[in-house]
Formats: sequence, structure tokens, C-alpha cells
Amino acid sequence: MGADLHAPLGQNRRTAAAGSRRISPSLISGIVAVSTILGLSIYASVMPEALQKTASLPQTPPVEQPADSAAADGNAARRPSSTGQLSARAPHSGANVESTTMPDGSVVTKFTPRPRGETGPALIDAPRIGQDPRMAAMPNEDLLEDTVYGPIPVIGPDGLRPVEQYARPWSGARGTRIAIVVSGLGLSQTGTQRAIKQLPEEVTLAFAATGNSLQRWMKEARNAGHEILLQIPLEPFDYPANDPGRGTLRVDHSAADNLDDLHQSMASITNYTGVMNYMGARFLADADALDPVMRDIADRGLLFLDDGSSAQSLVGQYAKTLDMPHAFADMQLDDQLDERAILTRLDELERIARKNGTAIGTASAFDESIAAIRKWSEEATLRGIEIVGVSAIATDMQR
Repeated sequence: MGADLHAPLGQNRRTAAAGSRRISPSLISGIVAVSTILGLSIYASVMPEALQKTASLPQTPPVEQPADSAAADGNAARRPSSTGQLSARAPHSGANVESTTMPDGSVVTKFTPRPRGETGPALIDAPRIGQDPRMAAMPNEDLLEDTVYGPIPVIGPDGLRPVEQYARPWSGARGTRIAIVVSGLGLSQTGTQRAIKQLPEEVTLAFAATGNSLQRWMKEARNAGHEILLQIPLEPFDYPANDPGRGTLRVDHSAADNLDDLHQSMASITNYTGVMNYMGARFLADADALDPVMRDIADRGLLFLDDGSSAQSLVGQYAKTLDMPHAFADMQLDDQLDERAILTRLDELERIARKNGTAIGTASAFDESIAAIRKWSEEATLRGIEIVGVSAIATDMQR
């Protein structure tokens, strides 16, 4: 048999050939799983759109380009329409919001102004008070009416009034306010020039309609920062012994004649916020004479300042009825032509203002008056007093 009987059992078996070894089922399933995962990963990296189609948002159709823009871009026809646009409006905003999805998946947001409509955001239109200082001596043509006597004030087509256009701006603070009106300018050349140059710009200047070179003085006063008034001559009780001058409005004249005289006076200058009586105690106490004049002044958007010299004046009644800006002087400052006496009167005016909130003092363009007002004004500012144009108080009286 050729077998070695002494060899251990089984060690004389023949070794199986290498090519006939069997592969286990578990090894085969492992190899298949790894191959599947690897294949899917490669496919997903090469074709991402295939896996993202189910998660994509619906896109709006692309905006068609005009033929001329497509011709200018030779590649426009071959570009894929892969961008989506979403537009939105913020309900309380004035902007259109447009979001665009780019080919790489990023989103670009663009904000553009929305046309203003009835349902758009409300804009605050602050009232226009005062005039650009650089244009203070130039009248607003929209606030002038041509007459046979020259241009006279009128309310503008948009409702703007001369009392607003030519008012001196102020802080708006509701502290103690005082208006000082120096009147009679234009009657004396030296007094007028001194008042314009030496008085603080917060002081209101009143020009007499019977004065001379009024347009020249008006321009200098406005360029210096002053608010101005026009003084209209009215009949006093002792007329003609006490005559205010040419063009005086009188109680025995017809309404048409008085309005003619009023308009002739109004045309003497421009850029004033209102009118002030020059004398006129008798005229201001006569309802028939005063009525058409007050109505005309109110219709032209002007204030009326009563100098307070007549206790019988009907100005307050008419001003309230006509809903026009108006004011009354509390004190004549220079009834004694002495600088120390005028300073004392100014101190009294301050006490009135601290009690009532506002006060108005009037004076004439005398040397003593100008010197006292200039000195007192500097000190009053340090005490917290605001000196304002008379229109700031007159418009408060209207409200």
C-alpha cells in the first residue's frame, strides 16, 4: 500500500489545490454593500440636481427679454433659466423687496423705492416757518398780487401765508417769550439806520407806510435778520389836529375808499408778516369802518398788532371772529424818553412775561430807546428769556 503505518492519523492527506478554495457568503454580501454605497456617493456628487429636484421651491417663469437685448447678448438663448425671483412689499415700508436665487443656490435681495400712493407710508410735512436768510430781502412772488398801486400781499396757491413765509424763526420752546417792536421806521433816516444796525436781530421793526425809501430799508432790515411789520395810518379821536399823514383811513370814508388807501399803503414795501396801527383810536372803535379793513387783512394772510393805546379797540373781537393771527402790546416802553426809565419798563415787561408766558413791548426809534433795548436784550438772554418775532406770539393768539 506504500503507506507509513507509523505516521499520525490524517497527516498523509493530500493538500487541496489553491484554485478550488470556496468564498464564504458573508464576505460576498459585504463587498456588494460597500460597492453600492461608493457608487451612490459618486453619482450624487456628479449629478446633484437629480437628488435636489424633490426639495426645490417652485420658481416663477423667467422674465422675457426684449428682442434687442437678446440680440445684444449672443449667449442669452443658450443660458439655462435657473434663477427664481420672489418679490414682496413690507406693509409699513416704502420699499419693494426682490429676492433672486442664483445658479449656485445663493440668494440676492434687492430693495427699490416704492411709488408713493394713497396706501403708502405717511410722510410728515413740517410747516414752513420763516424764510431762507439768504433770500430774506426777496419777496415770494407766489404771495403777491399785482394792483394799480403795486404788488400787495396775498395767500399763496398752496395756502402759505405771508405771516408764515416772512416770520422770524424761533426755538419753539414754551418758555418765557418777549416780543419787542420798534416802530416809526422810515420817518427818520438816521433813526432808521441806527435801529437796523444796532438793535438785536430778534427785535421786530415796524415801518410807517408814510415813510421814505421803504424798499431800501426793508431790504437792509431783512438782511440783518429782523422780522418786519407795516404801520397803517388810522384816524385818531383828535383828527385833524393830530394827523397821521397821507392815506389815513377814516371813519367817514366809504369802505371802498378805505380799502384803496389800505392797498396803497400795503404796496409801499414787501416781506412783512402783518400790519400795525399808527394812531387810530377812533377808527379802531368804529365797527362799520373797521369791519372791511380787518376782513381784507385776514384774507391776505397777515397778522394784526394792536399797539394797545386804545381801550375801546374792537380788534380782538374781529380777529377772533375772522380766525386771524393777532396780538396786543402790553406796554409802551419809552413813554418817558430816558434810558434808565426805559430799562425799568423792560424789567416790568419781563415780569408780565414770566407771569403770562409771553409779553409784547413797543417803542419808537429814539436813541435812548435803542440803547436801552440793546443793553437789556443781552442781559435777558442770560436769564432765560427768549426774544421772538411778534408773529410767534400772534399765531399763538390765533390758536
